Amino acid sequence: MRNADIARKTAETDITLSLDLDGTGQYMIDTGIGFLDHMLTLFCVHSGFDMTLTCRGDTRVDDHHSTEDIGICLGRAFKKALGDKKGMARYASLALPMDEALVLAAVDISGRGMLRFACQIRAKKIGTFDTELLEEFFRAFATNADIALHLKQLDGRNAHHIAEAAFKGTARVLREAVKVTGETLPSSKGVI
Repeated sequence: MRNADIARKTAETDITLSLDLDGTGQYMIDTGIGFLDHMLTLFCVHSGFDMTLTCRGDTRVDDHHSTEDIGICLGRAFKKALGDKKGMARYASLALPMDEALVLAAVDISGRGMLRFACQIRAKKIGTFDTELLEEFFRAFATNADIALHLKQLDGRNAHHIAEAAFKGTARVLREAVKVTGETLPSSKGVI
């Protein structure tokens, strides 16, 4: 099975995370940040990945450290769970609608971590969550997972809908990219 357990404790956060790429979308998530719990729940449901996650962070300061560190842990778990990467599809992309919002999500499980985040979220906050932390989360995830992740807003005005489309789109492309479609490593270099 393709799964991983990650624990990370710093002066700012204490995180435990279990991830199963071959799950059914089951989740138990408690980050201490209501909006992020909602987005990660959507991520599990739409990726089909199972995840158990707890985070105790310094949210009395703000949500930055917890959000970024959860991205780091999820990225590390994803990379570890992939194992030797043999047979996976590797690439996927789609445009995902969420009401008036439309976000293009594309991924290459390349072994080279990077994020291109082109979403113009006008609102500074969604509830109490700082919207600038969306890019921080996705950057931490992509760089620690060693994947190239592109998120581009094609339409939309509602901040919640744009964020939701980004999380659901990421989930759906990861679901497709990790599918086992063969037996060989999908790289002409012989390494990812």
